Order: sequence, then structure tokens, then C-alpha cells
Amino acid sequence: MSVYTPASQVLQRHEAIFIDKSILVSGDIHDDYVLQIASQQTTIHCTLYHVYLMLCARKSHSQIEFGVFPSDSCYQNVDTLIYYWPKNKVEAQFQLSFLLNHLPKKVDVFVVGENRSGVKSVETLLNDFGSIQKIDSARRCGLYHFHGENRLAFNADEWWYQYHLQMNDMNLIINSLPGVFSQKTLDMGSQLLLNALTEHPEIIKGRVLDLGCGCGVLSIFIKKLNPQIQLVCSDVNAMALSATKQTLANNQATADLIASDVFSDISGQFDLIISNPPFHDGKETDYNAVDALIHQSKQYLTQNGKLCLVANSFLPYHRLLADCFNKVTVIAQTSKFKVYLVQ
Repeated sequence: MSVYTPASQVLQRHEAIFIDKSILVSGDIHDDYVLQIASQQTTIHCTLYHVYLMLCARKSHSQIEFGVFPSDSCYQNVDTLIYYWPKNKVEAQFQLSFLLNHLPKKVDVFVVGENRSGVKSVETLLNDFGSIQKIDSARRCGLYHFHGENRLAFNADEWWYQYHLQMNDMNLIINSLPGVFSQKTLDMGSQLLLNALTEHPEIIKGRVLDLGCGCGVLSIFIKKLNPQIQLVCSDVNAMALSATKQTLANNQATADLIASDVFSDISGQFDLIISNPPFHDGKETDYNAVDALIHQSKQYLTQNGKLCLVANSFLPYHRLLADCFNKVTVIAQTSKFKVYLVQ
């Protein structure tokens, strides 16, 4: 069985196209197939830090970057773009708009993605800017070729979302970008976690880590509850880190922002770790990040440090937490969510 994703398997069927090409690869990359392409030059841009670490660990000669946007050097001599379509259509529009605004005219663009992620909508998205055709359909994926005759307009300011969160006499401004969790409104799990933290303000002290900070909702809330804390915000998503930075700035608050795959780049210990951890990778259920969070968090807590997280009620977190911690308490719950406090 192939170790490559279905999208990469489809690209592999056409790898002869890319021989002697100067390629920029971007989008929702999840394997190292892009390092195997026999191109003249391959530059890879990642918005997910764990993918960036995985690719860098392969010790390739390819230029590999992590960030919201590729740097200017990524576009040098590029004649071909390979774009992996993400699960979020607006995220795809955001990224392709930027890429096609910066790439040279008449560049060859190949877009590949799973049908269930809506890759077919690329036909409408790019139709007005050049000729596009579907060149393969396999593994429940589509592969499209687009020849860019015109540049797409791009204004970064137009892609920011903003909403207000009113809690505890606070009026907080939340900023976000496409593809970031809770990008347009506060999700129910985070709402329950915020309520629980309001009822237990004594645990918000010292050095605090918001693991998987998203658009910075939890971060700015606890920073306003106790401005004296030393706050660290981390996420694997470059756009989430950018959103958290903007949320903090618009609410006159500061924190240390760190790109990290769970604890991969975290150092030191904390008096409190808070998280609304994901349990999906794309459209698949994936407990790897949560499992790492629970099993590794103890070594990042001070002697009396606490871990506070929210999870869907049906997930087996209580058992996982009880295996690692002496005391597990449910401090808030609804029919759909539970907030755990452990030490």
C-alpha cells in the first residue's frame, strides 16, 4: 500500500510532466512525495509546521519554508506551481489568490485534491483568469491544469475576519484568517472552556501555555483576566499564529508566539496549560496530537501545574487523562462537551 496520500498518488501518475521544471509546491501537503519529484528545482512552502518539520527531516536539497505566505525567493525562476487543495474552500481561494498574484504570468499551475474537499470548485475559481482543464480523475481525486494568462488581484486586508466577544465586562476583538479554527464565531467548546476559566480564576497564574491557540480567543481572554501572566501561544498553523498575533495586538496585549507541533518547540515549564485540541486531520479523525498533548504535558508542568482542556463528550479523554495524572476533575460540561482540569 502506498504511503502517499491519494492526491500525491494522482500526481505520481503524471510525474514525467515535471522533469526539468522549476516547481513551487504549496497548499495542503501531507507527505514527502514532493521531495521525490525529478524536477530541475523544487521549492516547497508549508503553512503547517508539522509538515515542515517532516520535510526538513528528510534532508532534501529542496528549499523548504514555513509561513503564511512564501517569501519572494520562492518565486525565483519558477515556471510551474503544484497546489494541494485543502479541506477549506475559502482557504484555497486565499492561498491561490496570493500565489497567482506573485507568480510570473503564463506559469503552469497544477491543482490536485480530493473530490470530497470540493476541488472541483477550482474550475469556477480560476476560469476567468485563464484556461483550465481536468486532466485526471483517480483515487477519488481530481487533477487540474491551469495556464495563467492573467494575474489574480490580491489584497491581504480583504481576507481578515473580525468579530467581537463580550464576556465578563470585556469587549474583545477577535481576528482570524481563512482556515483557522473558530474563524468567524466562537465555537461551543471554547465558550464552555472560557466559562470554566471564569469560575476558576485562581488557576490562571504564572507561566501559561495556550496550546493550539487558533485565532487567540483563549489567549486574549486569560490575558485580560490576569494581565500579570507570562503567556505563550503555540500552534502548527502559520495562519493561526498570525491571527493570534493580530488578536493580541488589537486588544493591547502581548505574548510569546511559537510554531510548534504539540511540544516539539516548547521549552520550560508552565503553571497552566490550556487547550481546545483538534481531533481531526483534514476530514479524518486523528487523535495523534491529543495523545501527544496528554502524555507529554506532565513534563511541561510545574510541581503544582495544571492542564485544562475541553473536548467532545464522546471522546475517551477521561481514561487517557487518568492514565497520566493522579487527579482528573470535570469542572464544566454540557451534553456535547466536557472541560477537564488535571494535575
